[in-house]
Amino acid sequence: MPQDQSSSRRTAGAIALLKESPHLLDGFLKLSEIFESTTLDPHSRETVILTVATRNQCHLCVDMHEAKFAALGPAPAPERLDAVRRFTLQVLAASGAVSDADLEAFFAHGYTRQNALEVVLGIGTYTVSTFANRLTRAA
Repeated sequence: MPQDQSSSRRTAGAIALLKESPHLLDGFLKLSEIFESTTLDPHSRETVILTVATRNQCHLCVDMHEAKFAALGPAPAPERLDAVRRFTLQVLAASGAVSDADLEAFFAHGYTRQNALEVVLGIGTYTVSTFANRLTRAA
């Protein structure tokens, strides 16, 4: 079976499991749509998602979002994406209470205070997804 079909079946299976809670599924889909409309560029959004998925060991999300990231083409500034990855991990580790130095390091790569809050949105959105996928054994 081609990789695209296998991935599509895994995704469909995960969604079917999440349908057991229409509220969770609806909430995730709404939050995901909102996150996709943020001012973070697509590469940065996918980096946030991959960071959360990797940290939370959701192999389904990692596979799906690695493919989505690759489809975006070459990253324009790898050091900028590393900054958003590091910042995402710092937000998670500090439960949001990052240091001023952490914020300044993030801002030094062209990100804004709005982007910092959008990272928090991405963390919340994909924590819902990764935890639910692991709970239902979809991941």
